[in-house]
Amino acid sequence: MNLLIVKNISREGPGILKVILYENNISHDIIDLDSGDKIPDPENYSSIMVFGGPDSANDTTGKMLKELEMIKQAIDAGTPYLGICLGMQALVKACGGSVHANYVKEIGFRGEDGNYYSVNIGEEHSNDPLFAALETPLKIFHLHGETVKITEKMQLLATGKYCQHQIVKVGENAYGIQGHFELTPEMFEIWLDNDPELMEMDRDKLKSDFELLSDEYNNTGRKLFSNFLKIAGLL
Repeated sequence: MNLLIVKNISREGPGILKVILYENNISHDIIDLDSGDKIPDPENYSSIMVFGGPDSANDTTGKMLKELEMIKQAIDAGTPYLGICLGMQALVKACGGSVHANYVKEIGFRGEDGNYYSVNIGEEHSNDPLFAALETPLKIFHLHGETVKITEKMQLLATGKYCQHQIVKVGENAYGIQGHFELTPEMFEIWLDNDPELMEMDRDKLKSDFELLSDEYNNTGRKLFSNFLKIAGLL
């Protein structure tokens, strides 16, 4: 049982998930496509997680085409999958949906109304194993300008105010989350120093929001990732 973690850009990695993996001695490989690592054969892994990055799932680069091919192969094989941000959009794209610009970019912890971004789990999906021990709504960090259109075979599990498609499910065990629940304080500092869109925002305000939400955010992230690892049979 081995988990494959795919990073689309070096600074966007497993974060809170990595802590859980080490706490439980879960075998995993991390590949960094931004550093030139090659996409391995998904058949060598029992589950796959793909994280975010500045690419679009609509890109026709060799990197993205190979990534979409890998995801499609994994889903067709029934491999448990979790995609974060770009990893969510790539899941939908690889399985027949589409990706397009959202009417507004979601960046940071707060929306245009000044309130925290949140994800609302549909009542009919509250018993999905991904949401075990979680109560809706879930406060979330966002860093995206695109969204998805899902097919009739996909499920919309959770929605947001400014971006409807927040958490989707494909088949029995493939999930995509549009926002980020993986941030650690150390990761957040790196993002603030390097992400062009975050660098244009009020750094002190972003850090203050993160600190205010720290306990709730960490608790949600740990539960979500632990639930997926249980779905994947790794925990």
